[in-house]
Amino acid sequence: MARYAIGDIQGCLEELRALLAQLHFNADRDELWFVGDLVNRGPDSLGVLRFVRALGANARVVLGNHDLHLLAVAYGGGARRLRADDTLDAVLEAPDREGLLDWLRTRPLAVRDTSAGRDDLMVHAGVVPQWSADDALQLAAEVSQRLAHEPREVFAQMYGDEPARWQPQLDGDARTRIVINVLTRLRYCTLEGRIDLRPKNAPGSQARELLPWFEVPRRASAISRIVFGHWSTLGVVRRPQLVALDSGCVWGGALTACNLDLPPEASDAQALYAVPCRSYRAPGGD
Repeated sequence: MARYAIGDIQGCLEELRALLAQLHFNADRDELWFVGDLVNRGPDSLGVLRFVRALGANARVVLGNHDLHLLAVAYGGGARRLRADDTLDAVLEAPDREGLLDWLRTRPLAVRDTSAGRDDLMVHAGVVPQWSADDALQLAAEVSQRLAHEPREVFAQMYGDEPARWQPQLDGDARTRIVINVLTRLRYCTLEGRIDLRPKNAPGSQARELLPWFEVPRRASAISRIVFGHWSTLGVVRRPQLVALDSGCVWGGALTACNLDLPPEASDAQALYAVPCRSYRAPGGD
């Protein structure tokens, strides 16, 4: 069996099929890890949802910010509406809408594999320096419980950039909001773990006090390998304890996969697979 992590698809079903063909994906032996943002801005979000859901136990999926946006429109009781550049109408109008949305809503915000001596944590965006992998998994599970039992309440209060720093005593909507923001929107934070969700460009362009979340010294999750997407201007990064996979598929970049089971000393040429993508959106934005 091989485990392949796949970057942000965002409705690009044709490219996903081409990538799986390149991987020689076999449902009898392989497992696919999807880093979130299955939907939006690309041409076939509905097809991607149907395809990934049909993979069953072969697919491990975490929610991304675009996935949550779709769910907020669907379950938010009218509090959240589609934006002009969304490509989600086909999902919301599909005859199998309810089954697809229920499946998506029950995907976690974090996945961890500690079998066979591994320690891999997959999230969509990042982890603040105060959190270990155990913390991230526990907090993600708290949000999943709320999404399962009170989605309308979660989505009504999900949007906003505050609180900007994690505190264990946070509770209620503030606690849920910062956990979602960290796991699905984080790029930069300070040494003390204060998050800033506004800058989106590549490292080196940010304010002096900010660091990419994975560059903060002594972060508690550093002993785990973190697999994530979300950051198209960062691009693909493969290190022993870090795999970043958003290569800007929807922006005309590539859709990238990484073989998670190869040893760290394997070359990128051995571990990484990519298919070029048509430009469905002009570069820029989130």
